Amino acid sequence: MISLRLILLVFIISSSAIAQKDYKLWLQFDRITDTRLASEYRSRLQGIVSFGNSETSKIATKELETGIFNMLENKPDVLSEIKGENKIIIGSRAVLNSEIQKSISSDFDKINEEGFIIKTILFKNKKHILITGKKEVGVLYGVYNFLRLLQTNKSIQDLNIADSPKTNIRILNHWDNLDRTVERGYAGFSLWNWQKLPDFIDQRYIDYARANASVGINGTVLTNVNANALILTPQYLEKVEALANVFRPYGIKVYLTARFSAPIEIGGLKTADPKDADVSNWWKNKAAEIYKRIPDFGGFLVKANSEGQPGPQNYGRDHVDGANMLADAVVPFGGVIMWRAFVYSEHDANDRAKQAYAEFQPYDGKFRDNVIVQVKNGAIDFQPREPFHPLFGAMPRTPLMMEFQITQEYLGFSTHLVYLPKLYQEILESDTYQKGKGTTVAKVIDGSLTKTKLTGIAGVSNIGNDLNWTGHPFAQANWYGFGRLAWNPNLDSETIADEWLRCTFSNQENFIKPVKEMMIQSREAVVNYMTPYGLHHIMDTGHHYGPGPWVSNLSRPEWNPVYYHKADKNGIGFDRSKKGTNATAQYAPEIEKIFDNLETCPEKDLLWFHHVSWDYKLKNGQTLWNGMALKYQEGVNQVKDMQNIWNKTEKYVDADRFREVQMLLEIQYKEAKWWRDACLLYFQQFSGKELPKGVEKPIETLEYFQSLKFPFAPGN
Repeated sequence: MISLRLILLVFIISSSAIAQKDYKLWLQFDRITDTRLASEYRSRLQGIVSFGNSETSKIATKELETGIFNMLENKPDVLSEIKGENKIIIGSRAVLNSEIQKSISSDFDKINEEGFIIKTILFKNKKHILITGKKEVGVLYGVYNFLRLLQTNKSIQDLNIADSPKTNIRILNHWDNLDRTVERGYAGFSLWNWQKLPDFIDQRYIDYARANASVGINGTVLTNVNANALILTPQYLEKVEALANVFRPYGIKVYLTARFSAPIEIGGLKTADPKDADVSNWWKNKAAEIYKRIPDFGGFLVKANSEGQPGPQNYGRDHVDGANMLADAVVPFGGVIMWRAFVYSEHDANDRAKQAYAEFQPYDGKFRDNVIVQVKNGAIDFQPREPFHPLFGAMPRTPLMMEFQITQEYLGFSTHLVYLPKLYQEILESDTYQKGKGTTVAKVIDGSLTKTKLTGIAGVSNIGNDLNWTGHPFAQANWYGFGRLAWNPNLDSETIADEWLRCTFSNQENFIKPVKEMMIQSREAVVNYMTPYGLHHIMDTGHHYGPGPWVSNLSRPEWNPVYYHKADKNGIGFDRSKKGTNATAQYAPEIEKIFDNLETCPEKDLLWFHHVSWDYKLKNGQTLWNGMALKYQEGVNQVKDMQNIWNKTEKYVDADRFREVQMLLEIQYKEAKWWRDACLLYFQQFSGKELPKGVEKPIETLEYFQSLKFPFAPGN
């Protein structure tokens, strides 16, 4: 007789199978079509023996059971003891059978508290697959990694995997507002329905937790860095507590953004001066209130004295004063303060790119041990390409945390296919020369260089309530890839793309090879049709949608694109060499020497560091003007190539996603041409030169492009 439990499981799995595939992200668990491989998997996965009875253990068992059933159409029995052979045994070290525990004791030395072991073992002369870790969350990570082996059609014979995250804090920064709008969000409204919380727990919250845990993300900042103090009131903390309860079994901590002026706005104080005893006590009491509700609360993310946000400088104090005051409030509970280094002031118009270094580097070593300074990957603001931020080589006594963009504020929003792990890898592999050659940004943020105990990597979330979560099916790869690189900053972006495609779409090589190549090239295509040769921040202002190199009428100089490209009849580019703002001096001498010299500066960064003549000869023999024009055209051509590749994938992809991507690529192609034409027409005014052969001539005028307005562009 078929058990009621099996009927329910079949119903649940069948229901999820007919749900829109976009919604399931990389957790598709599609049926394995390779009959030989499916047969091998079935023979080795004859049941699940689960030790442990916590919520996390139950989730791990359910994920394994559901994943295997979906992929193999074979329901594994869940057993309470080990019988026969070819079982999957899961459980943390503390609950494992003592004989098994003893046999693999040395393996536990290879992992940290969140790590996992996946190993083929012999138990009573029978072969089994063991998934374990020091903690239950490690087991859960191991289960997801094991399921990924099946999804990507890897062998599961003689497994011997020991893996741990290289960073402590692997976190999403949601720029979500309490009214459910999302600043720089291009995938609908916020997931968090504050009006219905705490009593209504949307299934999306659970699925969000699953997706994050599956790639090792262990934290989420629920609220915008442009913070609202209301989130710290009891009315909202009750709602935050409900989310924390959902996320906890998946190993995810909740964090909040702290509005620095909260003691005034919701506390009734007359000041928020960090040196004021009443202010300090207010924050200590607030921290105690939060931790009473949420014992594993992660801490606060703070944006202070930047873009109009209040901070310690309002009271003549500095970043150390502000961060350390908050750190003292949360340290009794094990909390951390993530203090953002994204600062720039209208009172210092010398070079915006230098300001974060100038404000933070002098304070190296002065922050509390539970403070980590969160630094954007580049010195301006999430541009299609920036050199790595100079702070990463300049604060050896301070934990530094990487902040990457996952949402695509300056990269065409969620209408453009841009595979960002390629950008992440470029930055992580950059050599800071902090302790000589080979001291990469990755080694700075994972603590291996400076031996800091507090390490982290943050990604500004691209997640909304769109059915497909991220607005573009391929934007899911940026969420996935961020998680994988946060776990291990040394992973290769091409390997990650391969994994994601196999888990999300198909294992067919005729699909994987061309589409993976398309993904890897996509970021360079965007650089080419938007900001070649080191151009930056020439997007239209406010919404940052489309080109706006002509904008020059905003009240602060560093808000205007003309501030960054400085085009004139003599050339183009921002001179940050010794002859200019001397921003190159913020790098180690070995890097400074390369960037400072026009002849040795990498051409990809040329106009970031130098104002260059239109007739300057590039390495390919072209003049700068011709080279720029050809790069813009190359970017357009690359998007056309992406369209051609995608149009050949129809037989490998479900109809909904195939058509969705096809339409979005058509938008991207049109907008790539828009970028090319508008920028070249504008810069041509200064160069006075004809477009070179091979560059399509614009069919609209510069005046037409300058007249375009987008009052309702998303993400404002």
